[in-house]
Amino acid sequence: MPRSTLLATASIPDTDEELKLHAHADRFAISIAGRGELMNTRVHGSEIALARLTCRQIANRDAPRLLVGGLGMGFTLAAALAALGPGARVVVAELVPEVVEWNRGLVGEPSGHPLKDPRCEVFVGDVAQLMREAPESFDAIMMDVDNGPEALIRMQNDWLYSAAGLAATRRALKPNGVLAVWSAAPDRRFTARLEKSGFAVNLQTVRPHRKGRGARHCIWFAERKV
Repeated sequence: MPRSTLLATASIPDTDEELKLHAHADRFAISIAGRGELMNTRVHGSEIALARLTCRQIANRDAPRLLVGGLGMGFTLAAALAALGPGARVVVAELVPEVVEWNRGLVGEPSGHPLKDPRCEVFVGDVAQLMREAPESFDAIMMDVDNGPEALIRMQNDWLYSAAGLAATRRALKPNGVLAVWSAAPDRRFTARLEKSGFAVNLQTVRPHRKGRGARHCIWFAERKV
């Protein structure tokens, strides 16, 4: 019996890279040749923490509007929707159309098919474009794009973490809005850029495994100063 089955592939815009969707005995996984697995449906503790901790910071707001940059396997989106009330709205921006379609099918089952939630809106395209066109629109923005501030897959994502990108993100947030950025590793320079861009910054570490084992991932929580 094969260890895994290749279900589908998808090109990443503006790169020569290709996403591969595999089915394993215990998980679905998305990988890139030569880089290994980017994500899977078994290990997602830090993605859930990203959403829960962000939503906790805006829990007292009426009808909050959130933006999730990167759909992935859907766990960040699902956790955000679970933590929010019926008046909330969550926009998820995903660059690769096929990832959206995979989540509408079998890949969406482990996360509970959050794309079916009526509070969810899907934007297929670059999250940077969406932020530029939506001044003071979001109570929170959660970024789970690439590997964090050191973009390793799509170099255009570097802009999101630059001074110019952070300024655009700040404009897209409502006063006292929260930017949350997931990363595989800490980055002191990024912390400094956040502070220079007008954010009050709190860096936290989380575990990808729900049982608290394995590597430590980082989440920056940056509140827009009024």
